[in-house]
Amino acid sequence: MPAQIYNPFSTFNFSNRNCFLTGEALTSAEEKIQVFPQWLMSRYKLEDQPLKMLDENMITYKDLKVPCKAGVNEAFLEPLEAEIAAAFDIGYDAVKALDDLKLFQWAGKMLYGVIFNEIQSGIKLQHSQGEEFNISQAIIHKFTNLHLMLQSLNLPVIFDGFKSYSIFLFKVDNDIEEFYYRDEINTLTFSLRIKDFGLIICLQDNGANGKFHKETVEKIGEALLHPIQFEEFCGRVFYSAYLFNRLPEYNILPVGDDIYLEAMPLRGLSSKPLFDDWMPKTYGQVLESFWKNWNFLLFEIIKNPEQPMSFLFNADGSLINGSTIGLSR
Repeated sequence: MPAQIYNPFSTFNFSNRNCFLTGEALTSAEEKIQVFPQWLMSRYKLEDQPLKMLDENMITYKDLKVPCKAGVNEAFLEPLEAEIAAAFDIGYDAVKALDDLKLFQWAGKMLYGVIFNEIQSGIKLQHSQGEEFNISQAIIHKFTNLHLMLQSLNLPVIFDGFKSYSIFLFKVDNDIEEFYYRDEINTLTFSLRIKDFGLIICLQDNGANGKFHKETVEKIGEALLHPIQFEEFCGRVFYSAYLFNRLPEYNILPVGDDIYLEAMPLRGLSSKPLFDDWMPKTYGQVLESFWKNWNFLLFEIIKNPEQPMSFLFNADGSLINGSTIGLSR
């Protein structure tokens, strides 16, 4: 008998009475876990740092929690957190050695936790105004698939010959105390810059962004990047994730006790390219946001409208040595 998949979006159940991962009824209001794991918050003193929600309300990192069955947390989430924490303690080499599915699960759990809280806030806000909560079907489709894939944590869910994600990992010359996190829930894209590395994950593109940026990744290789170089690559990935114009579809195939996920071809029936056209000016606006720490303005970035400023590559396409960049970290 195959395991039963839980889909909170079928009934829009985002109450605190059911486990976010399994849907099991909770026995206590105390059965909650932090969205940002305690080890990460303690290490970077994040508990009281501010976060802005989509409804413009400000909360702190420690305020973000999801309801979770104690047994589920103990059996599936705590071991994952322990493995990720140990690797992050060591740094780039240990993170690179991790099973990338575990990185996906860890980042996906965190991003889904943010989504869960955003949906709860949205439901409360619209109900207080006497309105029904409204969210686009495309976004529901993405969130449903992310939640389905997160259940590979607690169910025998098997990705049949594909990876639903693209992962980018680089060595970065960070300030040792720095914690830099960014997410974009509409495109399910996540980045983290800490310790001696930078990590970006596109959580639901079936590897398309990985292929899109393959040449750039190969040029960078094992080079040690200046933080502004990593943020430039982040800008490229977040922008390409926005340009990605497919909604991945999956077949769910129960086989014995297992649940196989099969990815449908991204091209589908459309002859349209997987990515919309890259617009240098729009990309320049993305870079301005990612380079805020260094105070570059849009008119500087797109002085040459067809060739926005780059700290990654020289005009001839060769990689710039990060140690030669005379900017603060």
